[in-house]
Amino acid sequence: MTTTSTATLSIISPVYRAEELLEELVLRIKRSVETVTDAYEIILIEDCGPDASWQEIKRLAAIHPEIKGYKLSRNFGQHYAITAGLDHAQGEWVVVMDCDLQDRPEEIPHLFKKAQEGFDVVLARRVERKDGFFKKLSSKIFYRTLAYLTGSHQDESVANFGIYHRKVIHAIVGMRESIRYFPTMVRWVGFRQTSIPVEHAANDQRESSYRLKQLFNLALDIMLAYSDKPLRLTIKLGMLVALTGFVFALYTLLRYFGGEIIVAGYASLIISLWVLTGFILVTLGMVGLYVGKTFEGVKKRPIYIIQESSNED
Repeated sequence: MTTTSTATLSIISPVYRAEELLEELVLRIKRSVETVTDAYEIILIEDCGPDASWQEIKRLAAIHPEIKGYKLSRNFGQHYAITAGLDHAQGEWVVVMDCDLQDRPEEIPHLFKKAQEGFDVVLARRVERKDGFFKKLSSKIFYRTLAYLTGSHQDESVANFGIYHRKVIHAIVGMRESIRYFPTMVRWVGFRQTSIPVEHAANDQRESSYRLKQLFNLALDIMLAYSDKPLRLTIKLGMLVALTGFVFALYTLLRYFGGEIIVAGYASLIISLWVLTGFILVTLGMVGLYVGKTFEGVKKRPIYIIQESSNED
């Protein structure tokens, strides 16, 4: 594919513990993007990792003027780092990709070509994921649970990697809620979307930064931010408990009038107390989580804080 477009491209990649991968990432992005356009920028958002990724970004930015680097003041998380990149992107088209090279830069021209058919969003669909068994399993559980609790379709083969038109990015940037999850926000804004199959690269050089605990917390945040289904499930559970209690009370009353019960049973009393008390605590906890997330939102704190930047105009 040769250079046939004057469209500007912004390539955004959140960076965390990727010191040894950054140079290869930049060089492969440059080789791929330059087959499409000469007008591009590479935005690397360093999410305050424990290694020397920021020093490597500054070194590369001194060599490649296309690179714009930003270091966050603390570890905000992947989707907050993506938001920082979106806020600073200037391109007509924006590519979002991970830094671990499992999202192959060589797929960018294919995404761009598909977008020229009239699509505003072209997502990369990983036909065969090159991940370990545990990561595949935890990812499948995460997406299945998320789909059920949010009542929305969740495709585990699609993540952040894709190309997005400026108007889509403008709509997403306008969503300033405190809980960020880029794929869900992309689906919510709509526009004309499609996906293409891409090759997913294996990466044995680093472990995933998402542990089971992080995945659970992320799913919980997304559920609370984008769905009221947990509250609806709580209501249904409450109705089920109430119906069960009514049936049990009716059954006990019939036994009493039939002379089968002389002394009230200790077991039934204790079971009722534990079930109802547990249900009340779960309900209060669920409502409390929603109130807590609402409290976080009304404080209107910045979504991220940039500590330092490089090659910024």
